[in-house]
Amino acid sequence: MSTHVAVIGAYGSAGGAVAKRLASAPDIELTLIDDGDPGGGLCIQAGCMPSKELLSAAEHRFAARHDDRLKGTPEVDLETVVARKDEHTSNWAARRRNGIEGLAERDGVEFVHDTARFVDDRVIEVGDRTIEPDYVVVATGSTLDVPPIPGIDEVPIQTSADVFETTEFGDSAIVLGLGYVGLELAPYLSEAADMDVTGVEVLPELVPEADDGFGEDLAEYYREAFDMDLLLNAEARQVEATDGGVRVTVDHDGEAATIEAEHLFVFTGRKPSLDGLGLDATRLDPGEDWVSDTMQARGDDRVFVVGDANGREPILHVAKEQAGTAAANIRAHRAGEALEPSEPTHHHVIFSGLGRLPFVRVGHSERSATEAGIDHVTVDTAAAEDGVFKAKDAPEGRARLVVGSDGTVLGYQGLHYHADAMAKTMQLAVEMGLDVRSIPDRAYHPTTPEIIDALVTEATEKLATRERKVADATQ
Repeated sequence: MSTHVAVIGAYGSAGGAVAKRLASAPDIELTLIDDGDPGGGLCIQAGCMPSKELLSAAEHRFAARHDDRLKGTPEVDLETVVARKDEHTSNWAARRRNGIEGLAERDGVEFVHDTARFVDDRVIEVGDRTIEPDYVVVATGSTLDVPPIPGIDEVPIQTSADVFETTEFGDSAIVLGLGYVGLELAPYLSEAADMDVTGVEVLPELVPEADDGFGEDLAEYYREAFDMDLLLNAEARQVEATDGGVRVTVDHDGEAATIEAEHLFVFTGRKPSLDGLGLDATRLDPGEDWVSDTMQARGDDRVFVVGDANGREPILHVAKEQAGTAAANIRAHRAGEALEPSEPTHHHVIFSGLGRLPFVRVGHSERSATEAGIDHVTVDTAAAEDGVFKAKDAPEGRARLVVGSDGTVLGYQGLHYHADAMAKTMQLAVEMGLDVRSIPDRAYHPTTPEIIDALVTEATEKLATRERKVADATQ
């Protein structure tokens, strides 16, 4: 007897990944549901893909403007930037839609382009019909999270979606939120749109997941390279319109301050997109920790919630890994077998500084290793100490390697040119549990991965020194 699985949000990255894994599974009847128009998922339509289109254009201008070997500063043609972004995202989204709809050509797979809503536990209305699947996968993504600041509903605000479509900007901007989205788009407003930008962040430092020093370095870079005003440890208390734009009152380091600009950009993150799904008609109770590591929802172990919808870690590659876990666990659950948790390696990349100074953390930081009680050593190096970074006119930033006392590579943090391109390499080192002493010097000059060689060499020497001290102490 077949098992019926419904996937709500099949066009998205997480929903699509579940669909592909289950479409060929034996004895599974699959109903894929999405009302996206045109559809294609957040990452493609209004997230990581279009943002890179914008950042790349601004980065080229930034690089030319900061290189004294070049004469003249090019202008960013915003109309061309947006037009090319639209063309590319349209093609990518079409490919995603075709892939999902193509699955429906298989036996036992159906695609329904309509809105789904729960009317009871695992009872779903889809258009003019009702289905009662054995399992439901909720992959409805996320939506913008605008903070409830007094007055914010009474002034025009702009979000990341607006930035992706805008070809004409004003002269000044206030940016609320310097998390992932703010760190990527605030420099774009400064460089490509040529706006005077004031960034407001409620946390006392940038990139709180990083060890001490990385956030401070990035803040200094933003202030110097982009001439941005940054207010950290600043909470917006009031928003009001002015004749020329908007005024924001903030509590900055315990003191009231006001800032004014023509435009207000809100980059304060995202929240699960669950409104209209009818969860109040079920036993499901969205809230903190409402989805377990096995991707099962609290209240119904036959409902799996993946990707941004579960609020656990709204990052593309994590969504896909959760999708794989959910698909495997649905098969395991129906067979009465043990379920496996989703335990993705910490792997975050922020294309800060227009991608000229990206931040990466893979695996443990020094802080998290200490909190986990792991005996370890850390080594650091500055990009400026490696000639290749100077040769490429990108000497800013630094990197850190965290290594267990047994030599196991535990984590890497990089805030430097090309750090993003090294993330996969370091992920492999962490997930494979490589011994730092077994990683040979493989970089070919002049390439930026030589910064990894410097860390590996220093870590090996540090471990050897430590072992000698232990040996001496036991004699």
